[in-house]
Amino acid sequence: MHPIKTLKPWLALLLLWLVAITAQAQILKPAVWSYDVSKKQVATGEEVELIFNVRIDKNWYLYSSDFDPELGPMVTEFKFAKDPSYELVGKIVPVHPKKKYDDLWGGEYTYFTGTAQFRQKIRVLQPDLQVKGTYSYQVCSDVSGQCIPFDDDFAFTNKQITVTGSAVSATPESAAPAKQAEPQSTTKQEPSQQPTAATSINQKPATAPTTDAFATTQDSVTPAVAPPATAADTTQTAVATATAVPIQTGGTGTGSLWAFLLVAFGSGLVALVTPCVFPMVPMTVSFFTGSSRTRAQGIIKALFYGLSIIAIYTIIGTVVARLFGADGANFISTHWLPNLLFFFIFVIFAMSFFGLFEITLPSSFLTKVDAQADRGGWIGIFFMAFTLALVSFSCTGPIVGSILVASAGGETVRPIVGMFGFSLAFALPFTLFAIFPSWLSGLPKSGGWLNSVKVVLGFIELALALKFLSIADQVYHWRILDREVYLALWIVIFTLMGFYLLGKLKFSHDSDQPYLSVPRLFFAIATFSFVVYLVPGMFGAPLKALAGYLPPQSTHDFDLSRMTEQGGSGTLVSADELCETPKYGDLFELPHGLKGYFDLEQAKKCAAEQGKPIFIDFTGHGCVNCREMEANVWSDPAVLQRLRENYIIAALYVDDKTELPQSEWFTSTYDQKQKTTIGKKYADYQITKFNVNAQPYYVLMDARENLLVTPIAYDLNVNNFVHFLDAGVDAYKATHQIAQK
Repeated sequence: MHPIKTLKPWLALLLLWLVAITAQAQILKPAVWSYDVSKKQVATGEEVELIFNVRIDKNWYLYSSDFDPELGPMVTEFKFAKDPSYELVGKIVPVHPKKKYDDLWGGEYTYFTGTAQFRQKIRVLQPDLQVKGTYSYQVCSDVSGQCIPFDDDFAFTNKQITVTGSAVSATPESAAPAKQAEPQSTTKQEPSQQPTAATSINQKPATAPTTDAFATTQDSVTPAVAPPATAADTTQTAVATATAVPIQTGGTGTGSLWAFLLVAFGSGLVALVTPCVFPMVPMTVSFFTGSSRTRAQGIIKALFYGLSIIAIYTIIGTVVARLFGADGANFISTHWLPNLLFFFIFVIFAMSFFGLFEITLPSSFLTKVDAQADRGGWIGIFFMAFTLALVSFSCTGPIVGSILVASAGGETVRPIVGMFGFSLAFALPFTLFAIFPSWLSGLPKSGGWLNSVKVVLGFIELALALKFLSIADQVYHWRILDREVYLALWIVIFTLMGFYLLGKLKFSHDSDQPYLSVPRLFFAIATFSFVVYLVPGMFGAPLKALAGYLPPQSTHDFDLSRMTEQGGSGTLVSADELCETPKYGDLFELPHGLKGYFDLEQAKKCAAEQGKPIFIDFTGHGCVNCREMEANVWSDPAVLQRLRENYIIAALYVDDKTELPQSEWFTSTYDQKQKTTIGKKYADYQITKFNVNAQPYYVLMDARENLLVTPIAYDLNVNNFVHFLDAGVDAYKATHQIAQK
């Protein structure tokens, strides 16, 4: 036989194998779960912790279980099936998740990177232990812009936990190993094409099947027989479990902390030019240079003075971090009570800056601290710094309070970082002017301009106060501060600020301004330019630069763009309306007033009737990158026009938990699981049809589900999206004309 003919079947098989591998690589599994228990042996009546460990791929993060599920992102959720052999003790506990405030969601969420761990305590009631259930979660990547929801099963049985007699009759010999031994890792292998170093949080090799208590077929988990562990094995595993799980410390990414540090540093510089602080700079520096025998001694004293200022404010930040750290952050960022409290605090600060009253500390307290400063020596210098912090409180208090309020709803380290940045800028001039006293001659003289700084800060404090009222308003749906009301208040506040800078407004404690200085003119121009930018927002303009500070667009009642899209006069809407009332229209809504379907069959039927291609948006409630695409790409007029006129839109939510009618339940050919919700139905469709499980994901096809062009994912380039939509229309017309011929 000819050798080439002999090789052809093998070459064909190799080609098919490569195609299969390429297609399968689109199914991402960035998170690998494994299961442990805190005790291998337990008596009936005793408690044991079930441990869920997760290995998360690089550049991905997993949402935790302990933040407000109404915020937006999909929280990790565990459901335990009821069984007489056990009872739950308390709730599932995530171990040290990170915390982050997100402007897009308008609240704080918790998440894990690298590794994650959840613990659930149970009490064993019967020897035949059967703990089964499901968990659902979502992983996202800021690098690829993808989000993927998952759900799976778990099971803990007597194969993982040996149940002895009752706790009363348990002998010391049998109880001792139960306190010391940890089980072997029970790793659930995910069918992932992503390279991972290990599939267990305990760093157990993925190739050691003897330690697995769960055998996995795709996403289904079935118990497998695990050999009894030796004493050496259990001891080694106990050590691994105790040491290999890294503790997740609070904190956002490095970039966000650096940004917050720079904001705090800038706030410290602003505090220097307030009437309470600026005149004290030359006085304090003159003290160090005049009371020191040598210039070197004066420099050393000034350095210690500056370090004392930094220490005092950083200690304040540490105290706030301890008070409002991990446990109180979620309450502070979302509950109405602290947000209303912060709103009133900011309003009071603004009134103080406007000159209605002064926020001062008790004079007796100031006198005692000032007396300590007169003692001299290093202690005296420290109390001089303390006196400066107290005397300047009426000016710096609102600024310091603003930094602490902004950080109290975030991670533990933010108040410390904020106070360090503020105090560093605050202490810097005292030290530098002591080292270089000749610079003092270059300082501007004190005058009415210092009070103007306070008043301008008062306007800014008043505007920022609305953000806290808005958070409470959105979380509890009070609808007292909708988008147009919020914008109207900002327009009025910053317009008044602009008139003040021009000298058209004057407060009782302001000095006369015989002429308008050039700096005030430029600040007034910047302020009025900002007001002009805000005005179109009153009529529905998205104002993307302020998306994180304004209420959602959906709360805007008088939205001209939405009215235009829905068919007002002078509109550019499609001549064709929807073919029928959208199914699930009471649950979902398309952005920017677009009309479409949330059921694929309806979209296909309407596309066939109207002779249009289908635009499928695989999306999710908790997909932050989906919202970014809608806000930054879909909102572009060129994109909106094409979506409105050229396509039948089908938004398919892959994480929605609304249950389907029982007649629509089906068993997936992908994972052999029954799909009972809208989200599971369309997540399965995306996987089985397109070999992709990440969102956002955009597909253009005809009514027969034939692809028109290659689907695309997260891409904030508007031109690329426009070309994608145009190519889909061209491909549809070409195939449609061929079909007609």
